[in-house]
Amino acid sequence: MKLHEIRDNEGAHKRRMRVGRGIGSGKGKTSGRGVKGQKARTGVSLHAFEGGQMPLYRRLPKRGFKPINPTKLVEVNLWQLQEAVDSGRLDASKPIDGAVLVASGVLRRSRDGVRLLGEGELKAKLTLKLAGITAKAKAAVESAGGSIELPKPVEKVRKMAKKPAKAKAGA
Repeated sequence: MKLHEIRDNEGAHKRRMRVGRGIGSGKGKTSGRGVKGQKARTGVSLHAFEGGQMPLYRRLPKRGFKPINPTKLVEVNLWQLQEAVDSGRLDASKPIDGAVLVASGVLRRSRDGVRLLGEGELKAKLTLKLAGITAKAKAAVESAGGSIELPKPVEKVRKMAKKPAKAKAGA
């Protein structure tokens, strides 16, 4: 074998179609674009246009909902509570809520509530009044002899619009 004899395998390389090079090529004159009109021109972008018919992305129902004002919970870990109790910033005998955590310097702000996460270890017996808690954190608080008070979930009540009763004539 010599360097000048090296070639691709038969059929390994396909040449690109040269459009607009005469009728003998099979893609001459209109280059396979049909005849005139918007789509025969360059720079056409008709991605979701269906000829005036309602496009598919508007015909199908939309799913999901992103709330306009979601509840923003501040997260605190078990080790942060234990550290605050050990340093004397938190009193373990009193109930602990968001305002107490802010006053003791554990949190900067309580926003819409406080959620307890299960990272770290808790030895102190605490009474917690929080907006949320993870399963691991709940188990740790209860094993230390503490208690947790979560707000009751707000039931969504659908208000049925009642039509006003029509006044009887002559009454």
